[in-house]
Amino acid sequence: MILLCILGRGVPGGNAFQEAVGALYSMAFTIKMTREGAGLGDYVVCELEATWWVGDSNDFAQFPQEQWEWPMMIRTPDCVTQADLERAQKAVIEKGKGDEVLRVKLTTINEGRCVQMLHVGSYDREGETVSVMQAFAQENALSANGRHHEIYLSDPRRVPPERLKTILRIPVS
Repeated sequence: MILLCILGRGVPGGNAFQEAVGALYSMAFTIKMTREGAGLGDYVVCELEATWWVGDSNDFAQFPQEQWEWPMMIRTPDCVTQADLERAQKAVIEKGKGDEVLRVKLTTINEGRCVQMLHVGSYDREGETVSVMQAFAQENALSANGRHHEIYLSDPRRVPPERLKTILRIPVS
């Protein structure tokens, strides 16, 4: 799958995180509107996604949030090209929206087989859902072999914490 991606480090919801998410959405919507305006078709901008880790460890929750590393990502159609990205970066910068958009890149990921579960509730309770996923993996002789991946189906600015919906995914083999 192809994604728009911006790398960062630090507290989820902190300044660096907010700036990265803002730049990512600016690029996603600018590319969408530019392609649509050029008659190249329309599509829906997908949900925000992230993977999390600290150094060589995928067990990021055991570390202070200031150390968490992440790419924020938005899945994009296969038709989006590097040229689309560069046009959108130029357009956003010309509007004076900031150079943060220059950090947005196109990337691909292929996680393969995963254990996945819908978590309903606050982010700080995801560990409970991850434990269920890990037990399922162990019962089925599966081993984690990639980074914890989250797909955010709810906007925490508009949905109370107890109703947030997040797809949690762990690549396995």
